[in-house]
Amino acid sequence: MSAIVQHARSSAPELLTISDPRSGEPVGSLPVARPLAIRQAVNAARAAHPAWSATAPAARGSCLRSAARALAAASAELAELNSRETGRPVAEAEAGIAAGVATLEQYAELGPVHRGHSLRGDQLAADYTIAESRGVAVLLTPWNDPVAVACGLIGAALVTGNTVVHKPSERCPHLGVLLGKVLAPAFPPDVLITLTGGAAVGTQLTEQAGVSVVAHVGSSASGARIARSSLLTGAHVIRENGGNDPLVVDDDVDPAWAAGQAAVGAFSNSGQICTSVERIYVHRAIAGPFCAALEEEARRRNRDGGLAPLVDSALRDAVHRQVADALQRGAQPVEGGTLPDGPGSYYPATVLLDCTADMSVMAEETFGPVAPVQVVDSFDEGLRLAAAGRYGLAATVLTGRIAHAQRAIAALPVGTVKINEVFGGAPGGAAQPRGESGSGFGYGPELLDEFTRVKVVHIAAPPGDGQP
Repeated sequence: MSAIVQHARSSAPELLTISDPRSGEPVGSLPVARPLAIRQAVNAARAAHPAWSATAPAARGSCLRSAARALAAASAELAELNSRETGRPVAEAEAGIAAGVATLEQYAELGPVHRGHSLRGDQLAADYTIAESRGVAVLLTPWNDPVAVACGLIGAALVTGNTVVHKPSERCPHLGVLLGKVLAPAFPPDVLITLTGGAAVGTQLTEQAGVSVVAHVGSSASGARIARSSLLTGAHVIRENGGNDPLVVDDDVDPAWAAGQAAVGAFSNSGQICTSVERIYVHRAIAGPFCAALEEEARRRNRDGGLAPLVDSALRDAVHRQVADALQRGAQPVEGGTLPDGPGSYYPATVLLDCTADMSVMAEETFGPVAPVQVVDSFDEGLRLAAAGRYGLAATVLTGRIAHAQRAIAALPVGTVKINEVFGGAPGGAAQPRGESGSGFGYGPELLDEFTRVKVVHIAAPPGDGQP
């Protein structure tokens, strides 16, 4: 069976058709995997698992290094296709691919040293733990950073001895297929299989009895369905899902600097980042200069024309509905907030003032370049509002007071708290989302633990053998 499972033929196959979000011109169409192809993929991965799991971790790491070299060699082609399918600028797409290469290399090093623990028991006994692969891993990956995210999950799953069935997002299926063609030759047959399709294909994959672990990066609604499905199949689930990440701006920080941080958080990748700044609570004492500086940050981005389009018109319409809801409820659009003329799915950098908790831009994830601002009378009020809500991915606090930073760290129910920097972090970092934002470690060395099960071993000497 080939590394890319062939789709069942029919006279009228269902197709995924992709258009360039910059121009609306067609990119191409790919067939959606049929139920038979899905079953074949899982069965093939199951059949390949015993031999791959028995392969020495160092040899598996060597395969990952070969995959990383192949990925680096294909960077230009992948970045161009990424840009055509999702609208991401080629330079940013290349940076994401470079991150994918580095992640594969990182797991190639970490996998062979992923170790268990020794336990102290009787003098003539030995107790220790072994990490064993789970089996077939279904990986459902997103479109907003498609290569880097996929490589993280693929690398961790494969280096720990699992076999993989990967379904890339239906918004970038050509990129996903090409990624599979680039990576799969570094591994034995059927160790890495790629399928294309939408939500229905993902659902069918998660319902397969032969699947041992599901890793999903995507919407909270999809993640919740996967979690429910796993109760029936027994699959272990790793989820990084939606976020509604707050930014709290204290009264003792430079408002222009704080506005720059807010703009980076809200507008990078046109707001299409899971950990984007989604709602802003600024202290009234500096609200005036902060809002003026944030407005100028958005206006500059709109004036320069450097903001990439949203991935498609459906997402743009969803973002605009949230903005329109805020305007109907009294928000003031000081920049952006209107649908532009012309082709493509562009949306302007948007700043909304006078926002309140009942607006969907403050309560729900807004996957676009929107910065909604609510003025608060105290740091405590901002912290209280930031801690409210169903999501728990990340939060940022800008403050010069260590006491406020410590209180925020304790009070915010999120997987990652960032103080004085909206993006950043040490290499190899990992976090566990909370609430509707997911569960489990989605990256870092701890991801190796998610893809393995622990076996405890106890060895004792037989009676009369070796006794002092």
